[in-house]
Amino acid sequence: MKRLLLLSNSTAPGQEFLAHAMDAVLNHLEGVHTLLFIPFASQDHHSYASRVEKAFAKTGIRIDCCPATSSAVPSILDADACFVGGGNTFRLLDTLIRLACMEPLRSRALSGMPYMGASAGTNLACPTIRTTNDMPIVVPRSLDALHLIPFQINPHYCDPVPDSTHQGETREQRIMEFLEENDVPVLGLREGSWCSATDTTLAIGGTAPARLFQRSHPPEEFIPPCSLDSLLGARPQFDVPAP
Repeated sequence: MKRLLLLSNSTAPGQEFLAHAMDAVLNHLEGVHTLLFIPFASQDHHSYASRVEKAFAKTGIRIDCCPATSSAVPSILDADACFVGGGNTFRLLDTLIRLACMEPLRSRALSGMPYMGASAGTNLACPTIRTTNDMPIVVPRSLDALHLIPFQINPHYCDPVPDSTHQGETREQRIMEFLEENDVPVLGLREGSWCSATDTTLAIGGTAPARLFQRSHPPEEFIPPCSLDSLLGARPQFDVPAP
């Protein structure tokens, strides 16, 4: 049975890396002694891994950093659990595709290896990365992601700022544009929130409500802690324009 923890963000204002969610993280990683960290959303893998090591220093969990080499696949196949960090989602996906890591990572996660993602790592768990907030600084061969869940997530979801003079689209408008072309639920995870999933359960946790967008439905708010198991029955359809 799959075990997923998908965080909107890895750093909260005024707190150390992962501190805002560490209770949920350690509960998710119960029984895990070594955590494989996948840093490919960042350019500086070494510095990123050092931040993760510092966050877990007092937990008894050892951090192994996945190499961006041919050793990446064996590292994933041997991992007790994995954490896919945030950064640029396009760079993350492109690197995993080039290293032939996508299928091994998906297979391990579906077979029960605990998978944890933050931001870009959360995007990666979706059917595609089409609801990321990132610029396509590289062009992956495909936008298809791990499809560990049957719906999309928009991490770092933010509401319009009252009285703002910003003239660009709001995040809600961007997601509505996505739904004009794709019939797939989108869960907006605000800062400080996360979702955890198994094959049969989906729970929303954290300190901020999640916002659910579905085609032909008004957005809905879900205040944690709460369950949203019905989303696991979604049947995503991409490139299906609204009538």
